[in-house]
Amino acid sequence: MVFDAHDFDGHEQVIFCHDRTSGLKAIIAVHNTNLGPALGGCRFWPYASEEEALKDVLRLSRGMTYKAALANLELGGGKAVIIGDAERDKTPEKLHAFGRFVERLNGLYITAEDMGTTPKDMTMISEETRHVVGREAKEGGSGDPSILTSFGVFTGIRACVYYKMGKEDLSGVRIAVEGLGHVGIDLVKRLSEAGASLVVTDINKPLLEEVSRQYGAQAVGVEEIFAADVDVFAPCALGGILNDEIIPRLKCQIVAGSANNQLAEPYHAKALEKRGILYAPDYLINSGGLINVSYEGPNYDLQEVMTHVEGIYYTLLEIFEAAKAHHITTSEASDSLAKDRFTKK
Repeated sequence: MVFDAHDFDGHEQVIFCHDRTSGLKAIIAVHNTNLGPALGGCRFWPYASEEEALKDVLRLSRGMTYKAALANLELGGGKAVIIGDAERDKTPEKLHAFGRFVERLNGLYITAEDMGTTPKDMTMISEETRHVVGREAKEGGSGDPSILTSFGVFTGIRACVYYKMGKEDLSGVRIAVEGLGHVGIDLVKRLSEAGASLVVTDINKPLLEEVSRQYGAQAVGVEEIFAADVDVFAPCALGGILNDEIIPRLKCQIVAGSANNQLAEPYHAKALEKRGILYAPDYLINSGGLINVSYEGPNYDLQEVMTHVEGIYYTLLEIFEAAKAHHITTSEASDSLAKDRFTKK
């Protein structure tokens, strides 16, 4: 089942975790450890099936390998998913059980916060294993990494606007943000302060109305956002959003957002290019959170982290130029650079 899975990509290990006492059902995927131990978040999500959970963890762990490589980190790629509704099914017993499974891997995989988990959860998991980052600041961790993820996406959008539109600032640039989670809301704040004109959406209508009112953004329905007349579309929700149905509806010049695995299939990068839409590879532009937790420790320096995250701007420009020079998509150029880094070791 695993070796024949569509998204299996030579993963080193895929571990299925079941704890009868707590009811934990989880999957840990270690994609590649050439550059160092595999680091990646633990997602707590109500997958419709085990097959869907496996697909997600395989894709996400692969993306972490490429993300770490482009961020120049001595880390490999891994990811974990816990099957269940975080609001209803998350318990201390399940988190402790998950921590014990992580500990059994002896440092091959380092877990962190992701969708459905929090720094507080990481603190609880750390009671069972030391191979965890992103704990609460009061417990010696670096806290919520979403702020640095947002900063990286903001930096990446600036690079895209400069490359595609020749503008060095975001004043008057019209940007659509899909998804108002921790990353999306902070991104809206940064874009608003930079003078951008905003269109926003989220499935949570009260939250959508609040954010719209606070930042003077235009609120639209979750389906309307794709056809919004904007310069930049920033997907900050679930992956697979760039597909055969959505791409023809886009009216933007640039796609640059925090969501993982935005391309439903690799060929969708070419579909964007044919429409003249510049695509910022997701695992590069959203790497700020990974960079942040990689610095976690007694000598953590936020300014040093932010300087590293600002490098996303120049890496994107390098990839855009490489894609143009070699007549390939930005996704292919990004994959090539990342693969060159993590396969040379």
